[in-house]
Amino acid sequence: MPKTTDKSGLFASDASTADAVQAAPPGDDVARFEDALGELESIVEKMERGDLKLEESLALFERGVGLTRQCRSSLDTAELKVKNLLAADAAADDAGR
Repeated sequence: MPKTTDKSGLFASDASTADAVQAAPPGDDVARFEDALGELESIVEKMERGDLKLEESLALFERGVGLTRQCRSSLDTAELKVKNLLAADAAADDAGR
């Protein structure tokens, strides 16, 4: 009997890992990033074992790609915040001279 996947592309037995990414409060970017990164690490470990069926590997790979994009977006957002803070700090220094 083939396994069924949920809307995240994970097999039903892996649904708890998808829930972990959704568990972070909506405004908590850091927690969402850490949850996504943790799930991605778990996927990598499962795939590195090499004991998954092709269908399972493909579903996990697809989920991993989505998590990678989510993490990249979070990092890009954090980088922009840092640049904006540095620019504001530099502008304040220039105004104070």
